[in-house]
Amino acid sequence: MRTILLFISVSLAVSAVYSLDNGLARTPPMGWNPWVRFRCSVDCVNYPETCIREELFMEMADIVASEGYKDAGYEFINMDDCWMSKQRDAQGILQPDPQRFPSGIKALADYVHSKGLKFGLYQDMGTETCDGYPGIWGHIETDAKTYAEWGVDYVKMDGCHNLGPTLFGEGFVNMTRALNETKRPIVFSCEWGFDMRLHNPNYTDIALHCNSMRQYNDVQDSWDQVINILNWYTGEQKVMSQVNGPGNFIDMDFIVVGDFALSYEQAQSQFALWSIMSSALLMSSDLRKMDPKMKEILLNREVIAINQDKLGKMGLMIYSKSPYEVWAKELDNDCFAAVILSKAYDMPHNFTVTMTMLGYPSQPYAVRDVINHRDLGTFVKDEPLSLTVNPSGVRMLKAVPSKKKGFKVY
Repeated sequence: MRTILLFISVSLAVSAVYSLDNGLARTPPMGWNPWVRFRCSVDCVNYPETCIREELFMEMADIVASEGYKDAGYEFINMDDCWMSKQRDAQGILQPDPQRFPSGIKALADYVHSKGLKFGLYQDMGTETCDGYPGIWGHIETDAKTYAEWGVDYVKMDGCHNLGPTLFGEGFVNMTRALNETKRPIVFSCEWGFDMRLHNPNYTDIALHCNSMRQYNDVQDSWDQVINILNWYTGEQKVMSQVNGPGNFIDMDFIVVGDFALSYEQAQSQFALWSIMSSALLMSSDLRKMDPKMKEILLNREVIAINQDKLGKMGLMIYSKSPYEVWAKELDNDCFAAVILSKAYDMPHNFTVTMTMLGYPSQPYAVRDVINHRDLGTFVKDEPLSLTVNPSGVRMLKAVPSKKKGFKVY
């Protein structure tokens, strides 16, 4: 096919030559994306509040900037599928839908930037996006230049309608190079691993070329799907932990706190678990209608600090015995964090941990409940710490060596 010739053939064996050494995503990306809540809603006449149009992104930027989200670390306002026209222009340049984005993408990006935030958009490493809009296939260099000219700060690259594993991988390598050549700092979020799961993807190569890496199914507004995603990443934690870190983080998909399906306990659990796993934290809810209790979860700076810890370590499951699972994560300054999840369905139960069980027995630790903002005391070695955990709920701990006087939790 003629379009394939537009890609430079690059062997993945030497892919490090084009690695995405852009100095970005030193901690997991944080922001907002419309997909879970608004999908591909394009009927702005009948559904103006939920329509994918420039006003929606401007409203969300206003809220993120003014209601504490930006101050807590959320910085990206990202578009997803369905923002484009169905056709490129005569020069092969992408166009936004003229009715829904009449001001153009650069004007929208400028508006987001005026709020002290960053702007992201969506594309697909195929002939079409998942919902049938123009894909990037055959247009990598052109689109990368267009993104830079528009002032884009983040690109999410999907994988629908691709042309097979070899060309698909080469496309991501070439996109990395094209983004670097624009000289604009653009976070590159890839679904390379997700779409190549049946072809034994090399996650080390993916991490060399992507700042944020999706490897598993889309999240839905569903507790069962949240647990399904958590189980997959936990099952692959040996591999994922080796490629996760500053510059290239896993993306367990969107935070659905504040949507419809998750209870308060389940919402706390998703946020705590995504945080300890060092996943990207991208909200996908209607911030205009956010329940105050759910907003409090999203703005918990003590939990966010564990996600944003500069070591970038991925939390690892260290205990699993029904109905409890426990993850632990090494933090900067000789600290660590832990999450205890209860999969019980009946009632709250007590669970006892020790510093030895969590893997940190060598010295006394001042332990804090970061969800409830309470100091729990100082513990050492096998000294028991008993915690009540609600069904589908979590307790999240941060432990600081007690000798570190004045060390702040966040």
